[in-house]
Amino acid sequence: MTYPILFRRKVLSVREKENLSMAQVAQRFCVGVASVMRWIKTPDPKTTRNKPATKISMEMLAQDIKNYPDAYQYERAKRLGVSKQGINHALKRLGVTYKKKPVSPQSQRKRAAYLPEKN
Repeated sequence: MTYPILFRRKVLSVREKENLSMAQVAQRFCVGVASVMRWIKTPDPKTTRNKPATKISMEMLAQDIKNYPDAYQYERAKRLGVSKQGINHALKRLGVTYKKKPVSPQSQRKRAAYLPEKN
């Protein structure tokens, strides 16, 4: 659980103003001592990083989606030589959605991947 920045700053300011120990401040605000120690080092919460795709080429993945729109993710992973989870994350980065084809009858519908159109 991440505490808000304002709460963290309030805890640290009370510690400085009243000259309390870390254990006393932690007990007063019902947080862990380790949390107070960590907030002293870095008061702002860490942000997530956008890790770029290292092994999967986005162009190759987009081409694979155009060539095989009905393929499962494990099939794409096998063709591109990467993990299923890697394919899943890469598809999210590309903005690919899976939709049923409206042209086929209800009983024979298949799922197909659609790339978003670039403006």
